[in-house]
Amino acid sequence: MAYWLMKSEPDEVGIDHLAANPERVFEWTGVRNYQARNFMRDQMQPGDQLLFWHSSCPQPGIAGIAEVVGAAHADSSQFDPASPYFDPKSSPEQPRWQCVDVRFVRKTALLSPAALRQHPALLEMTVLQRGNRLSITPVTPQQWHYLMENLL
Repeated sequence: MAYWLMKSEPDEVGIDHLAANPERVFEWTGVRNYQARNFMRDQMQPGDQLLFWHSSCPQPGIAGIAEVVGAAHADSSQFDPASPYFDPKSSPEQPRWQCVDVRFVRKTALLSPAALRQHPALLEMTVLQRGNRLSITPVTPQQWHYLMENLL
């Protein structure tokens, strides 16, 4: 099992959307960065655990826990001309973008970047590094266990 942090804008898909439908499987669409896509395509597996991060909002931070429940597959939004994530250069025969399916585990109290920085064990988290803008980043087992035992 691996651990990840995945960012989402709460007005698009937030932890409350997942919590409202706890049995629903959500397709994590719209990732348009090759490194983040490669994490999903090459490394994420069903059973992997996720820190659900609210981003691009007044109060960013960890808002909950989710789980990968489906292996990487073609992101359906790349084929939809009405989607903001439409990619005219992608085709069902040669999809450019991949995604995974996730499901709600639990909501947590919001844990802000400032709160995370108060813990030396978490200072190396990729999400806290200057200039990091990736929507998907790995979380080490040590970071995950520290969060679960002390903060979440």
